[in-house]
Amino acid sequence: MSPTLAPVSRASSSETDDDRRSHRRYPIVLEVEYKVLKRHQVVERGSGFTLNISSTGVLFEANDTLRSTGAVELTLHWPFLLDGVCPLRLVTKGSVIRNHGHSKRIAVSINHYEFYIARKTLSPGSRKKSKNKPKDGH
Repeated sequence: MSPTLAPVSRASSSETDDDRRSHRRYPIVLEVEYKVLKRHQVVERGSGFTLNISSTGVLFEANDTLRSTGAVELTLHWPFLLDGVCPLRLVTKGSVIRNHGHSKRIAVSINHYEFYIARKTLSPGSRKKSKNKPKDGH
């Protein structure tokens, strides 16, 4: 899935004045996977796509209704490559702060985030064995 910008509607000046968010939201659509955690155990998992992102939060739409609340880990498929060749994933940890019952739109507050190099999936025949022996002195 390529990243796409979500449509943004223009707010009236009164709506803008009432918006007290201190961090800018960026409307971008990325694939996301989530894990809801209770006592460090995964109690629910699923996937969906982001609607917008800021430095302190993510709004996403889940493919299925999220039944749980609390601690959550999100993995976003980052649209840019490290050094132009290596895919990245952004892993965030935070809390579900808004989950409207039957709605699949979930707001998450970010407490921590890290970028990771995404693993590439190799087909069984595509792995090459190294002809070089390790240099361990034997």
